[in-house]
Amino acid sequence: MNTFEQLADLEERLAATKKKLEHAALIGAYLQSLPSGEIALAARLLIGRVFSEGDPRILNVSGAAIERVVAQTIGTSELARVDGAVDFGDAVEKILRQAGHTRQGAPLTLDEVWHAYEELATLSGPGSRERKDARLRELFERASALEAKYIVKHLIREMRVGVNEGTLLDALARTTGIPGATIRRAYQFTGDVGKVAEAALVQGEQGLGHLEPTLGHPLKPMLAQSAVDIPDAFTQMPLGETALEYKLDGARVQIHKSGDAIRVFSRSLAELTYSLPEIVDEVRREIKARDAIVEGEVIALTPEGRPRPFQDIMRRIGRERDVAEMQREIPVKLYLFDCLYRDGELFIDRPNAARWQALTEVAGGIARVERRVPESVAEGQAFLKQAQDAGHEGVMAKLLASPYLPGERGKHWLKIKPIITLDLVIVAADWGYGRRTGWLSNVHLAARDSETNEWLEVGKTFKGFTDAEFKALTDRLLALKVKETRGTVWVKPQIVAEVAFNNVQTSPQYKSGVALRFARVVRLRDDKPPEETDTVETLKRLLGD
Repeated sequence: MNTFEQLADLEERLAATKKKLEHAALIGAYLQSLPSGEIALAARLLIGRVFSEGDPRILNVSGAAIERVVAQTIGTSELARVDGAVDFGDAVEKILRQAGHTRQGAPLTLDEVWHAYEELATLSGPGSRERKDARLRELFERASALEAKYIVKHLIREMRVGVNEGTLLDALARTTGIPGATIRRAYQFTGDVGKVAEAALVQGEQGLGHLEPTLGHPLKPMLAQSAVDIPDAFTQMPLGETALEYKLDGARVQIHKSGDAIRVFSRSLAELTYSLPEIVDEVRREIKARDAIVEGEVIALTPEGRPRPFQDIMRRIGRERDVAEMQREIPVKLYLFDCLYRDGELFIDRPNAARWQALTEVAGGIARVERRVPESVAEGQAFLKQAQDAGHEGVMAKLLASPYLPGERGKHWLKIKPIITLDLVIVAADWGYGRRTGWLSNVHLAARDSETNEWLEVGKTFKGFTDAEFKALTDRLLALKVKETRGTVWVKPQIVAEVAFNNVQTSPQYKSGVALRFARVVRLRDDKPPEETDTVETLKRLLGD
């Protein structure tokens, strides 16, 4: 019997060391000790992920619900303040220990806890709050204080143990002796550390070889780093060997065609098929292949055919009600920029130039993004101005020789916008005063530390929001609340904001060591998952720019 306490003990040992070799040894030994049916779920839980990427299920358990159930568990109406807690999970552990809490009944098994999470994700509708509270109370009553700590961390997705996808994949490579490149490739194709861990440990390298891209299962998107301007981009990429493309301000989509069956996925691997019926029809009609995986951008258009604001396309994305009405109100257009698969041929390892040629052959009457291979910096700058004049936000620079690297943010792709922005996560907000009384208005922005996987603050701002947006944001943040201290509401790190700023400076105030000057929110990026936001290392590279 594999208990949940074994996983919690492992997480504690992982959090106590920053040594990567020790992380790998601990993770490898633990996963090898599990029966094959539990490897996948344990691997996901180690990095704080209950369900695989692309799985539409969400736990939707608020911090307020956890506080309420913990209070019921220890028999009090409210929880006392806990000093010295580093996060919500740590606070719950301390509260339970102070109350003398001991588990009731048999120890929780790993499988039982996961199935409880699965059940929580299915509860909705009238009476769901009471049913969720009851199920949570069962978990906390049977959990030790340490187990409760990690149950909370899973529920709010705030692990803080220094283990991320990369750590786990490295542990698998060291444990099995399978080349790291092979393991990472399998992860790029599936986006599921659980599936990769199970295949590597049970079937070895041969099992990983079967994890190929599959029609109907989205790949993680390739990501880009930022360049300050066109000259900066061409210090990193050679002229004549780099394509520039319009950077459209829309929703990135990955489209899978299998005969007449069309499925559309977002950059976060969520399905959008039902909200974009005109795109589905166009792909079915125009794509010149029986089976294909293509990638592109969907933008909203004005009656004159110019791009509408990003917020307009977000009103279409993921919508399943009143779709026909929204089609009339917000017409959209698809632009393609990559071809990953066509009729049995996988193009991921092919250079960008070859993928563009394949896209040209397969796109039919569907528009492709405007593209040019400049021979001079001046030509590149002129192309950027052309993109801006057409209403777009900038250009992408793509190395012609580069393969497609799912889920990786390397230097093969660069994004160039006149105003540099970063994608950061809101981790807290302060209650406003004056005209903003009653609203959460000063948001705390955080970037992810790629070494520890922690969210580290890099600045605060109240700029960029209208009154209506402050009110709507307040409701969203309160639904994600995990604790409140002295006028600051701390929330689950789930809301992504695109943030403009003047420059980055060193900061002794923040653990990250860096801070944004004159930060302002450009927009919320509900199309982006927190895992795709910029890192502390990205900010450090921009120091002094």
